[in-house]
Amino acid sequence: MTLMLSQIWLAVASFAFALAEGEAQAFDFSLMGMLRNLGGVALGVLVVLLIMSIWSIAIMVERYLTYSAAKNQSREFAPKVANALKNQKIDEAISLSDKYKKSHLAMVVNAGLQEFRSHQLSSEISGDIIDASKRAQQRAAAIKISEFRRGLSGLATIGSTAPFVGLFGTVFGIINAFQGMKSAESAGISAVAGGIAEALFATAFGLLVAVPAVWLFNYFTGKVENFVVEMDNSSAELIDYFLKQRGKK
Repeated sequence: MTLMLSQIWLAVASFAFALAEGEAQAFDFSLMGMLRNLGGVALGVLVVLLIMSIWSIAIMVERYLTYSAAKNQSREFAPKVANALKNQKIDEAISLSDKYKKSHLAMVVNAGLQEFRSHQLSSEISGDIIDASKRAQQRAAAIKISEFRRGLSGLATIGSTAPFVGLFGTVFGIINAFQGMKSAESAGISAVAGGIAEALFATAFGLLVAVPAVWLFNYFTGKVENFVVEMDNSSAELIDYFLKQRGKK
């Protein structure tokens, strides 16, 4: 698709400049000059792409802050809760997990410990208690994963559709360029330059919006996968702790 558009642009530009040889009339190809000469459709496409760009930036900033908070709080929480459990202080571990609201590890550990404590009065730790705690951790992890993935579908949508929105503007720009060729003999390069500017602007802006969205989507998806691994490991370690406690009774 990119090769085809490049060939079309080359043909349009070559023909336009060939028609304009010997003419004094020139077109302003500066940024502001091209913006002033954009048609209604091209301006509409640019507005849509600008909205998509703002939306994607908002998602990027919000997700970055969310993931950074989860990572930082989990780093603080992990050694503290490990020390509390090592000293058999279940209530202190639960209290710690309540303090770190943004930590994914704290949410999973809290769910498992809450379920375990509700059966702590039993004389022995049965397999049903451990299974119940494991299911509670799985439910908590599923909720947290859903929270981590919120907004990523928007980034994926923007990354996949922005080039086509730009292509829509490109098509109209090329159409305008061909329409301008009809009067190029008398009107000069200005008759086709506007269409060329529309085509270039729409495609360039579409790619400018799409590329960062795709990059950040892949980056954030990798972060979520890392968080999932960390939650699975924490859940497994907590279950191991319960099994050890069971062996002591």
